[in-house]
Amino acid sequence: MSTTTAGKPQTDHRPLDRSARVYVAGAHGMVGSAIWRHLVQEGFTDLIGPSSAALDLRDRGAVFDWFAATRPQVVILSAARVGGIKANASRPAEFLSDNLRIQVNVLDAARRQGITRLLFLGSSCIYPKHATQPIREDALLTGPLEPTNDAYAIAKIAGILQVQAVRRQDALPWISAMPTNLYGPGDNFHPENSHVLPSLIRRFHQAREAGEALVRNWGTGTPRREFLHVDDLARACLLLLERYDGDMPVNVGTGTDLTIQEAAALVAEVVDYAGAVAWDTNELDGTPRKLLDISRIQDLGWAPQIKLKEGISQTYAWYLEHLAAGTVRI
Repeated sequence: MSTTTAGKPQTDHRPLDRSARVYVAGAHGMVGSAIWRHLVQEGFTDLIGPSSAALDLRDRGAVFDWFAATRPQVVILSAARVGGIKANASRPAEFLSDNLRIQVNVLDAARRQGITRLLFLGSSCIYPKHATQPIREDALLTGPLEPTNDAYAIAKIAGILQVQAVRRQDALPWISAMPTNLYGPGDNFHPENSHVLPSLIRRFHQAREAGEALVRNWGTGTPRREFLHVDDLARACLLLLERYDGDMPVNVGTGTDLTIQEAAALVAEVVDYAGAVAWDTNELDGTPRKLLDISRIQDLGWAPQIKLKEGISQTYAWYLEHLAAGTVRI
């Protein structure tokens, strides 16, 4: 097991058996599908990940029965109810209840089966609204949360604490990772429920196609955000499973951020929209800044590879392809 010296995790190579049965919870979502692709590329041959229609993770009995029948050896818990600022602010009860049930059911079932290798994925929204920047992992539970997504954050914090509790009680080497704002192929482009980058891609694309002279974006555009391509997160997940074993959740980000206005300008450039941009200050801004300190995962040998403009271009190409096929989530 790895330990921590002067705040830095010690590299501990524990390669996963490529023939082990790996359960990717949420395999049909943006994050889970990226993890699945990466595991296939890395030679894993026994991946399982039923859709939510086939296995409702909120159904405790069904989850326990499924674990007993399939007996996975590794679990990556990327399944979650997710959404942008408006979805989180308008439906906090659903975000809290659904995510708590998903997490508790999967983690309890994995514990019942004695699964030793498990990675729980949280979110950077777990940290206090006014945390010192860049945000270190030990900032958790040191201040009030951002009110627009506190329900989702509380659920994710509960997942972290459950992983830590299992480590203490059962000595199972379960771990947690906290990714920053994610984007990439397979994202949700819904006009109200999506996150900021897919929302901007959809809005600028539709404005260009309609010949609109103005795009109106939400908020002031002044909050700063850090964006990580989901394929970079997928690489981080496997690295953590093979090299990290500690109580502390590990941040996964890029170590750089930009304003929402700057992100919008970048999207407009990629989409080739040349019109004007205005900002609707009646809409919520959310946390003013949440840049992650990624030194812990960097010490394990990981660094992001996909630059933001390149990643937005890839995501826009995916959007156009699937928009034409009628398979974009909107």
